[in-house]
Amino acid sequence: MSGSALREPPLPPGASYGELIGVVADPVLERGTGRPWRIAFAVTLLMTLGLGICIAWLFIQGVGIWGINTPVVWGFAIANFVWWLGIGHAGTLISALLLITRQHWRASINRFAEAMTLFAAVIAGLFPILHLGRPYRFYWLVPYPNTMEVWPQWRSALVWDFAAISTYIIFSLLFWYWGLIPDLATMRDRARSRAARYAYGVLSMGWRGSARHWHRHDALYRAMAALAVPLVVSVHSVVGMDFAASLMPGWQETIFPPYFVIGAMFSGFAMVVTLAILLRRGLGLEKVITPRHFDAMAKIVLAGSVAMAISYTTEWFTGWYGGERAELTHLGHLFTGAYAPIYYGMLACNVLIPQVFWLRAARRNLVTLFLVTILINIGMWLERILIIWNTLSHGHLPSMWHLFYPTFWDWATLLCSIGLFTFLFLVFVRIFPAVAMHDLNKRLYQEKEERA
Repeated sequence: MSGSALREPPLPPGASYGELIGVVADPVLERGTGRPWRIAFAVTLLMTLGLGICIAWLFIQGVGIWGINTPVVWGFAIANFVWWLGIGHAGTLISALLLITRQHWRASINRFAEAMTLFAAVIAGLFPILHLGRPYRFYWLVPYPNTMEVWPQWRSALVWDFAAISTYIIFSLLFWYWGLIPDLATMRDRARSRAARYAYGVLSMGWRGSARHWHRHDALYRAMAALAVPLVVSVHSVVGMDFAASLMPGWQETIFPPYFVIGAMFSGFAMVVTLAILLRRGLGLEKVITPRHFDAMAKIVLAGSVAMAISYTTEWFTGWYGGERAELTHLGHLFTGAYAPIYYGMLACNVLIPQVFWLRAARRNLVTLFLVTILINIGMWLERILIIWNTLSHGHLPSMWHLFYPTFWDWATLLCSIGLFTFLFLVFVRIFPAVAMHDLNKRLYQEKEERA
């Protein structure tokens, strides 16, 4: 980052405490919902109901409504699980890392990034359950004793995922809520209706903003941030081990755990940029989410793209250098097989297109940022499905080679899950402040002291 960029304040020089509070709180308390929000809410509500229909039909007919076959038994469901979990893992990790490293521009993005984590992780957790032949018996994955003495099979990746995801969701919820408490008290004090004051008052748990409250709040908040980093790394490493612990060609690689963590940060940060652009426009947060924020986030996305390129290259090299016939066949299938066009599209979205962020003008152009980050998440989804399709459709036994063809219900479940995520996010921005107001004002106070 250049010297001028470092000196550039993340907040407008003329911003005041009351102004920043109003910019964030007024869209929730005063302005109400505009027409675009109501249209988006109606559309995503219909998509959420559509997801309910997909799940109900799955329960009635079974997993045969999907395109899974004998070799490709995971199909769309597990690919969607890994994709959503990657997006979900990034929010808490981004917030915790920026808090530990004392990055002041964190205050403008951490709140909605953490909310993104919660919604994406919950949706991700649905897919392994839906993929079970008998999803209504998912509680068998929980490690608890019962009268039948049927304990979970700890050699099963499903049990690993259940333990990891449930732990992560609980921790992310606590981390998000703990940081939200001071802002809930502000909403309580600014609300005009009695019902809103009561609701925010209960959620703020009697917060008064005293020095004692702030001391305890900040101490626990930083401790939770320190715990969040190894937790996120371990959880997504577990997801990578779902594949690496197998004997399938293309999967049994030690690079998979860190490779999955890097991919999670890459796709998650891209989603944060996309959401930041939409929130900035929809809620009028131009004074809070500035070009400096987009410039910094685009640099991180660019670094993630370079890391993904190194991961792909390492994967190719180890497959070639190992010399095993199955690995060489798998490697050739990547570039010349039936899914090769999708593979080239993935490389373009994840490696080539993000290189535009070497240009400062591209990093600060919202249209370019929006399009590139959307393409990145499309590319990361293609990566997830290809990890499954390329290996399972082209395994050790040639007589078992069989391609996967998604059905209507595969596509409907994916698209409706995106609708559910958007629906939850729309509800979030209507009830809670999308930006951490008190963290913003801490930075504003520091900037005034530095100028003085």
